[in-house]
Amino acid sequence: MFKLLKALYFSKRFFGSLIAISTLFFISYWFNWVFSIVAILFYIFILFVLVDIVVLFRLPGVTADRVLPDKFSNGDDNVVELDLDNLYAFKISLQIIDEIPIQFQKRDFLVELQLNAKQSKRYEYLLQPVRRGEYYFGALNCYAMSPLRLAKRRFKFKDQQMVKVFPSFIQMKKYDFLALETKSRTFGFKKTRRIGHSMEFEQIKEYVKGDDVRDINWKSTAKHNRLMINQFQDETSQPIYSIIDKGRVMKMPFEGLSLLDYAINSALAFSNIALKKNDKVGMLTFSNTIDNFRKAQAKRAQINVISESLYNVKTDYKVSDFGLLYAHIKRKITQRSLLFLFSNFEHNSALKRQLPYLKSIAKYHVLVVIFFENTELDDLIQSHSEDLQSIYQKTIATDFAYSKRLMVRELQKNGIQAILTKPKDLSINTINKYLEIKARGLI
Repeated sequence: MFKLLKALYFSKRFFGSLIAISTLFFISYWFNWVFSIVAILFYIFILFVLVDIVVLFRLPGVTADRVLPDKFSNGDDNVVELDLDNLYAFKISLQIIDEIPIQFQKRDFLVELQLNAKQSKRYEYLLQPVRRGEYYFGALNCYAMSPLRLAKRRFKFKDQQMVKVFPSFIQMKKYDFLALETKSRTFGFKKTRRIGHSMEFEQIKEYVKGDDVRDINWKSTAKHNRLMINQFQDETSQPIYSIIDKGRVMKMPFEGLSLLDYAINSALAFSNIALKKNDKVGMLTFSNTIDNFRKAQAKRAQINVISESLYNVKTDYKVSDFGLLYAHIKRKITQRSLLFLFSNFEHNSALKRQLPYLKSIAKYHVLVVIFFENTELDDLIQSHSEDLQSIYQKTIATDFAYSKRLMVRELQKNGIQAILTKPKDLSINTINKYLEIKARGLI
């Protein structure tokens, strides 16, 4: 009996009918002949309610199942499926309230639909997480109503389901497909002209028109009495590292995602490309300590290792220690490598404090420093100034934007590659830079 009461609810039609009958009872105070009619209507109403309750609770009624993917992709739309089955012999109206994880702060989830007798149906909805970590779903609540629509029976399924939110593997697959196209026609990817070549010798072959005359092998030419040329092949299995700053400067949010999340999604995407190019990939995160160091490897499973290492990384609001980073790189990364450093500098003075360490790293490795444009400042710069205060704000914003461009020049002047990018374009620009460096044979 207690279970029945816990599962029993009443609909708006029930309360509307009850209010109407109560109003007629009130009117019958002045019109006595109305009272007998209203009394009959009240008993009929009670009878219908009892019939509705019996019909709803006589059979098992409804089954439902929430189908979740193995993991969610951070910053992307993820599909959640609801499999519904009507076991009643009549058409029902169904209200579904899914207890979505608290991270989404979505309190108004309600789906209303109808199922015919013995009908099965699949309903899908999308969730877009903006933080990595573990997400817990609560109960899946289904409220079934018969054609009378007076009473409702609640069915409760799938309490406490957990799904992990990983760095954006959807984005990784998307850029994997684009980058490996033979003709790169997609916006964001550019074709770079290869200058020079690697020094890994492959074979000596006969010269054909179009070969680089600088590679002619004169000894072999004299021996064969025809032009012979040295052929080289691209060096593979070069170590590539993603170095992610998780200090307080990476907490700044843009379009729902923090700079740290943008950096992690980008690192995963371009690491996947590097593995496809037969390079070795590794990563580390740092702030005032060094965390999650993974030695560069060329195994396909390395991308899963990196994803597992990054899925629960959070900013710790500490000031990042670039001196510690330099010492760790010198001690642990002994082979000349390509290092992508994801960080952020808001002012030239912040860069100058860390520049000696960056220059020291760049002596032994190819270093690419990646930092971010403040797109909110861009909106302010483009806005129309209507008063003196807005002119001041626009001038300061312009100065900050110009300071960012000066930082790029300062890095390039000291032999350090640099990328200044909008957060949403980070993955495209990072992959572009990697492909450019490979094409130019800088590593």
